[in-house]
Amino acid sequence: MKIFLAGHKGLVGSAILRKLKKLNFKNIITINKDKLNLLDQKKVFNFLKRKKPDLVIIAAARVGGIYHNSMHGADFIYENLQIQNNLIHGSFKNKVKKLIFLGSSCIYPKFSKQPIKEDYLLTGKLEETNSSYATAKIAGIKMCESYNKQYNTDYICLMPSNTYGPNDNYDSLNSHFFPALIKKAHNCKVKKKKILEVWGSGKPLRELIFVDDIADACIFFMKKKTKHHLINIGTGKDKSIKEYVNFLIKKMKLNVEVKYNKSKPDGVYKKVLDVSLAKKYGWKAKFSLDKGFEITYKSFLKNNKFK
Repeated sequence: MKIFLAGHKGLVGSAILRKLKKLNFKNIITINKDKLNLLDQKKVFNFLKRKKPDLVIIAAARVGGIYHNSMHGADFIYENLQIQNNLIHGSFKNKVKKLIFLGSSCIYPKFSKQPIKEDYLLTGKLEETNSSYATAKIAGIKMCESYNKQYNTDYICLMPSNTYGPNDNYDSLNSHFFPALIKKAHNCKVKKKKILEVWGSGKPLRELIFVDDIADACIFFMKKKTKHHLINIGTGKDKSIKEYVNFLIKKMKLNVEVKYNKSKPDGVYKKVLDVSLAKKYGWKAKFSLDKGFEITYKSFLKNNKFK
């Protein structure tokens, strides 16, 4: 099978690439963004026509945390729509029958019933801070669904919960909550700080999935014909931000006072996925938080630029 992996250098894409190589997939196509601008429709179409992949995995996206999403909404909606439109329609034009589109649990309504089932999509208002990103991803899901119905393609959308792992983004303003906490806790450790400041109240509940589990889900579902075009990928378990903070304090053996900055946004209060559909197909997450963090922190220390 010839596989084109778009976004191979990102958090999720790099994990998928590692997994494919580990399983001895030989025919993997990757290309750096300076060689192929995924925003350029003509170049994307020509690239797919030239390479003729059997499978396209879309791990390429513009991503970021609450702050970056809320400040750069126009960039998020334009770039993500453009990337996925080019790759999905380009795949169809070039007779790619199987495609995996990766998104995020933020596609679901802000006040969705919990745990969140795939059927809850478009049943309520989105969380304001990441609505541009979520709207683009929803468009991608509906696009895959429409192509499957009209053209009998096999395009599947996997929606993971909050993701963490090696090669994550630790930028102070642009990262997601868990890498942001890891960086803050690490800085407290190396600089012997006594105060650990955390954005928000610490009360919101979040589900985390280790990135290698997402890679595993991609390999699993690329080999499987499914009746459903949208499948949640997660652990089905959540913890409060405060619990994650305490977990990191214990793991890093910190002696700090935690201060919650309530002037910063909390985001959605609770967000845990119903993963029963994925389990019905035979897939479930394997990594515990302890194991996932151990691998992540080791990678963080190896590539650490924040000392």
